[in-house]
Amino acid sequence: MHRPSSSTAPRGRRHKLSAQLRRLALLGGLASLSALAAATAVQAAEPPYPGREQLRELQLLTFNCARDNQRDDCDRARLQADPLLDHPRLSGLCKDAIWTIREDAVVVPRNSFERRDRLDRAGEDLLRFCPPNPPSPARGSGAAGGPPGGPPGAGFRGLPGR
Repeated sequence: MHRPSSSTAPRGRRHKLSAQLRRLALLGGLASLSALAAATAVQAAEPPYPGREQLRELQLLTFNCARDNQRDDCDRARLQADPLLDHPRLSGLCKDAIWTIREDAVVVPRNSFERRDRLDRAGEDLLRFCPPNPPSPARGSGAAGGPPGGPPGAGFRGLPGR
């Protein structure tokens, strides 16, 4: 009767283990590729950032709605504001102004000062909080892709370190 030597049994286990590790590495690689493809698809599906002209038009419609309380201007302001609320790159402050426009740009029986003031502030905030040329997500937090807060070696108050 032939018995396998003791040195071949661990070698068989090592072979099984290395095969499992190769499968896990392959699955990890596939998961990485899948995530990269999904990120690319999301980036490609991202709507274009609203230009200054589009924001200015929304601002003017909002001012007209606040002042005149007419259905045409108010409806157009709401229709332009609504899709901007879902834009992934608009800031929270920008979306707050857009939300106010979408909710308050409706014709009311009595055009109160509070309503006009709320809409006028939201219209002003549009161009204040929705920058015309936002930083792209690929560039990072600093202007040159570096960390924010000044050059390396800057002191506590932003003064050069000694």
